[in-house]
Amino acid sequence: MIGLISATAAGAAARDRLAAAWPERTRVYEGPAGEAVRAAFAECDRLVCFLATGATVRLLAPLLGDKAADPGVVCVDEGGRFAVSLVGGHGGGANELAYEVAELLGAEPVVTTATDAVGLAGLDTLGLPVEGAVAAVSRALLDGEPVALEAESAWQLPPVPFAEQGAYTVRLTDRDVQPGPQEVLLRPPSLVVGVGASKGAPVEEVLGLIEETLREAGLSVRSVAELATVDAKSEEPGIVAAAESLGVPLVTYPADELAAVAVPNPSEAPLAAVGTPSVAEAAALVGGGELLVPKRKSAATPAMATCAVVRRPGRGRLAVVGLGPGARDLLTPRAAAELRRASVLVGLDQYVDQIRDLIRPGTRVLESGLGAEEERARTAVAEARAGHAVALIGSGDAGVYAMASPALAEASDDIDVVGVPGVTAALAAGAVLGAPLGHDHVSISLSDLHTPWEVIERRVRAAAEADIVVTFYNPRSRGRDWQLPKALAVLAEHREPGTPVGVVRNASRPDESVRLTTLAGLDPVTVDMMTVVTVGNTATRNIAGRMVTPRGYRWQHAPEGAR
Repeated sequence: MIGLISATAAGAAARDRLAAAWPERTRVYEGPAGEAVRAAFAECDRLVCFLATGATVRLLAPLLGDKAADPGVVCVDEGGRFAVSLVGGHGGGANELAYEVAELLGAEPVVTTATDAVGLAGLDTLGLPVEGAVAAVSRALLDGEPVALEAESAWQLPPVPFAEQGAYTVRLTDRDVQPGPQEVLLRPPSLVVGVGASKGAPVEEVLGLIEETLREAGLSVRSVAELATVDAKSEEPGIVAAAESLGVPLVTYPADELAAVAVPNPSEAPLAAVGTPSVAEAAALVGGGELLVPKRKSAATPAMATCAVVRRPGRGRLAVVGLGPGARDLLTPRAAAELRRASVLVGLDQYVDQIRDLIRPGTRVLESGLGAEEERARTAVAEARAGHAVALIGSGDAGVYAMASPALAEASDDIDVVGVPGVTAALAAGAVLGAPLGHDHVSISLSDLHTPWEVIERRVRAAAEADIVVTFYNPRSRGRDWQLPKALAVLAEHREPGTPVGVVRNASRPDESVRLTTLAGLDPVTVDMMTVVTVGNTATRNIAGRMVTPRGYRWQHAPEGAR
């Protein structure tokens, strides 16, 4: 919950804007500022104070304890010009909140954390438990000193400029080891503990067994991702309390699903009790992975708990990102966030150039030229399968004549896939032209490099006969100069010569050009691969120099008295 505190009418107005925008995330604290800050500090995980920074510092000072536990605090000035990350930038989430608040209020975010100031991912912001010399290793990264990454297993990490070797080390491990003096340990959530228990098994026995098993196996309790058991034990108090004590979710599975899992130590007892020959081993293994510790029983007599430990491999992530038509303000915030998150970026060289300033230090960039689409798709999927967070970029929307299709044809269910929509060229051109896509419309690529012309022509003819507005992608190149005239001729069989046609080149870019002509007046020679051509239907009109296709509601054509 985000606590909101203000002391003046102007501050209250900005406070109320946040409260209205985030009703489920915020709580307004009324009354004197000191009392409000103290109450919010005790009850919320983050605060936004619409107060002077000096006043906020004085109010916070006696409340501050441990930076790992204190809430993050953002301070917004009286004029709503700045959102300052004041306390708990990383651990408390104040840096992220400052950006969110600034975007909503139209303010400037002020983040002074050293790593954020230079675009580096802080070691305590990687989403993993961290131990060791965080400050010293972070300082080494900031100073450009070589910091080596020793990853004992593949796991998604944001971009960090690691070196092959260095005096400083970041080690990714789920083993129970102590960090060296110039070392940081990152704990991936790679361990699944399967648990079985008799009815009424005390939490001390369940939790003690888990902790002893991990300790003897040399595994870190901080890398436990979940406890797993059979559905019949989903409310067993000892298991539920053990999961709560470890701070991990309890995941349960149907008995028949566990019964289908091959395990080394099946038993008749759980089969008779809950319908599966294995609970602990099967529940740990159901999602795949390496069985590190086979089933073992607690030391009590009689033993009332069992557990087994599995290491699951990290799953890679492929984000297919649409960059929009070219203008930076048409790049969506979600796309920008994926570019910051990716440790590997794959794309066409000219598209990489468009967003190179957004790429964080440490991002590995794999770029190639025109014609290498399938190679880029295979590369992106392979990098994701290796456990990386990958962004595969394309212009417009990556799912429209771009990289999503070839990439997803290569991908299987062994990686996570995220699609990030973008503003398409057709939409960008339509907005410049007016409202040509106001009713049914279709996009057709005239490139016959991958699609036979006979298929393309059949689609153009179908759109012409159906009286649908058509947007042509890839209309004309030096080596393909006859397809556009042919397509226009097909449309002319069904539409008047005066049908409006919009021609937009480099939509949204600095050298954008726009022409509104007609089906008879369009000269194909003036069109190239950077151009989008939109041909209206029989209802499309040129109104005040704008291309408009009516929505066609019946009331528009009904007699006056029938409306």
